[in-house]
Amino acid sequence: MRSYSLIAPAKINLYLEIIGDRPDGYHELAMILQSIGLADQIDVHSISTDSIRVHCNHPQVPTDKSNLAYRAAELMVRQFPEAFAKYGGVEITVNKQIPVAAGLAGGSTNAAAVLVGIDLLWKLGLTQSELEDLGGTLGSDVPFCVAGGTAIATGRGEQLSPLPSLDNIYIVLAKYRSLEVSTAWAYKTYREQFGHSYIRDSDNLAVRANAVHSGAIVKAVVNKDAGEIAQKLHNDLERVVLPAYPQVLQLREVFANQEGVLGTMMSGSGPTVFALFESQQQAEQIKLQVREAIIDEDLELFVTRIITHGIKVVSSV
Repeated sequence: MRSYSLIAPAKINLYLEIIGDRPDGYHELAMILQSIGLADQIDVHSISTDSIRVHCNHPQVPTDKSNLAYRAAELMVRQFPEAFAKYGGVEITVNKQIPVAAGLAGGSTNAAAVLVGIDLLWKLGLTQSELEDLGGTLGSDVPFCVAGGTAIATGRGEQLSPLPSLDNIYIVLAKYRSLEVSTAWAYKTYREQFGHSYIRDSDNLAVRANAVHSGAIVKAVVNKDAGEIAQKLHNDLERVVLPAYPQVLQLREVFANQEGVLGTMMSGSGPTVFALFESQQQAEQIKLQVREAIIDEDLELFVTRIITHGIKVVSSV
């Protein structure tokens, strides 16, 4: 039996703009996505039976067909039945380090790792582009999780344009363990409250989405200017999540009031809030200060950094 161990990094949004509705029911988005060092480990093993098995060390993570990693394996079985018949089933073990339901693409990056792992197990020889296309059928964040690094994402998030890689930016992430924000609720509520401002014409929709390519934050990314990136952080979903979830707003305000924080924002639909720093020492110091400012055992804090890669193979047997 053969197996691969893969690192599946989380992601944050440096920019998230909601432009309008799409014919498929999703929103037209313009985003800048960024891989970070906080990651899960995914082990993918060949097994002699023709089944899919998923195990996870986190009690909140399902191991049935509701798990995106499971669905990624099912997709590969459907797409490559001859390889499935030749090599047999797969056993997937998820070592969860990324918080669950956090707006950090934890489920999506696990699915991306399964696609990459099964491609290797079954010797399919798929290109990164082919893996991204497969990932796009599973979820909007999966293609980016395959690619990683720094990228502009448009459409519903699956159309990627890579940007020059960033480095030497450190991050503190903050999330209440028991707090979840429904992504579907966040987008639905945004539509209800701000849908009147949506662009209706499909041509104008595309023009507006492409405008992010020449936007100020992209220029800051290209220049690797951490301070300017931090000043240009933007997330439309904060307009509905922060008023409805005072704990998320409090985290954002506590970060904003700490000296040495370059910038702070909620990631995706939340509830994770992150802050950017120029050094690990500053990040570690602010982590302690936030812990002192909010004394709550339910609050998780992580120090990590921006990284330049997506799914990465760390070992094979």
